Amino acid sequence: MSESTTPSSTVLLRRGEVHSPADPFATAMVVERGQVAWVGSEGAADAFADGVDEVIDLDGALVTPAFTDAHVHTTATGLALTGLDLSGAPTREAALALVRDFAAARPDDRVLLGHGWDAARWPDGQPPARAELDAATGGRPLYLSRIDVHSAVVTTALLDLAPGDLARGDGPLTGDAHHAVRAAALGAVTPAQRAGAQRAALAHAASLGIGTVHECAGPDISSEDDLTGLLRLSAKEPGPRVIGYWAEQDVDKARELGAVGAAGDLFVDGSLGSHTACLHQPYADAGHTGTAHLDAAAVAAHVVACTEAGLQAGFHAIGDAAVSAVVEGVRAAADKIGLARVRAARHRIEHAEMLTPETVAAFAELGLTASVQPAFDALWGGEDGMYARRLGAERARTLNPFAALLRAGVPLAFGSDSPVTPLDPWGTVRAAAFHRTPEHRVSVRAAFTAHTRGGWRAIGRDDAGVLVPGVPADYAVWRTGELVVQAPDDRVARWSTDPRSGTPGLPDLTPGRDLPVCLRTVVGGRTVFVRPGE
Repeated sequence: MSESTTPSSTVLLRRGEVHSPADPFATAMVVERGQVAWVGSEGAADAFADGVDEVIDLDGALVTPAFTDAHVHTTATGLALTGLDLSGAPTREAALALVRDFAAARPDDRVLLGHGWDAARWPDGQPPARAELDAATGGRPLYLSRIDVHSAVVTTALLDLAPGDLARGDGPLTGDAHHAVRAAALGAVTPAQRAGAQRAALAHAASLGIGTVHECAGPDISSEDDLTGLLRLSAKEPGPRVIGYWAEQDVDKARELGAVGAAGDLFVDGSLGSHTACLHQPYADAGHTGTAHLDAAAVAAHVVACTEAGLQAGFHAIGDAAVSAVVEGVRAAADKIGLARVRAARHRIEHAEMLTPETVAAFAELGLTASVQPAFDALWGGEDGMYARRLGAERARTLNPFAALLRAGVPLAFGSDSPVTPLDPWGTVRAAAFHRTPEHRVSVRAAFTAHTRGGWRAIGRDDAGVLVPGVPADYAVWRTGELVVQAPDDRVARWSTDPRSGTPGLPDLTPGRDLPVCLRTVVGGRTVFVRPGE
């Protein structure tokens, strides 16, 4: 496969499998002027062969719409790719050893950045103490975010760089203190380092068949310069599309920065892992109910302002009390300005993990999109997982009810929240289809749709995310095994390879099987990734 494809080229892809609702038996596709021009069978492809600029022999490969990751922190993802990764550290001692080696290898870095520690998975359950980190770094500034990015451990030298008089105890920093040290750490990253991290993240996304990312930026997460720089970079250089969200209750600011919504991680609460998600009943392993940042009145005011400005509103809500506050607030907004206007705006809720039948029904009624992360269940679900430790087994089993959301007609958009969980689109689809709680499972087809077309629908576009004539030519080419059609079942996954089903097949994602390998990613007709050797 060559790398010559440009948006102005006319390209015929043939002798493969094209995943298209227009033709479940399609083996070929024509792309012209950055759009899909035709999808069909191999015999009909001969008629196009002489009139195109390039013919790509798929050699049996699968072509699908490119994935959309609907919740990404791009710079943080890039810094995690180029910084210290503690996600594999099996113990606190191993994490400290990695910190020592990383500090020694980076003598010139103004601040040391790392991510991914999870004390809940370590034998002693204890995060690194500040004195231990001071010793491991030789007294240099260090910021280490927990896997959920809602708390961090830092060195004394980084505390000294942060404004205000922050707590000097040994525990992880959360809330405002965490936001302050994160701002200090990211403030020490040079513009060149930041752009390098953004390029690394987008290149990694492209290598995984991701054609679009929704950047969830905000004043407590990144910075205005970070978002505007990322949007400029993505517009100027080939790579995945970037759709920007700005998490602040300031509609004018979001529009000024080029965001499509004052949304994303506009925090109503925190996270379960850091005991900051806001619950109706106390945590099973802590004597409190978490942290509330916005109440229903604030939610209502923001939804009204965004709706009237023609922008999306959106909120980070994980705990059941936080989700209830969002539903109450959006309903109050609908009462004020009309349900039809609120529904038409397609406001978003990020994460939406602790739902009840009542809040699921309210999402459907209010036209809310659930922007969810199936990898959270794969990582933290199950009888012995973090959810069960935080909430008890009974409450934990209710989390991430994807099947109930789909049955109610709630639009789903899948993402990773990278770097919280890695960019991994096929792994995300697998996590939804093989949810640790069987009644929450959805079909591979439904999960795939949520990770492709669902991301486009979440920004108000119903004309993309599928391979049919007239849509943007955002697609990926995959090396994979036999294609199957799978239906969800509480007892056993049913599979069919019968082409008479009339449903285009997808890879067999049964746990233990190899995931598809991306050979090529194309965005708007422009090739943004080709696997070396292809």
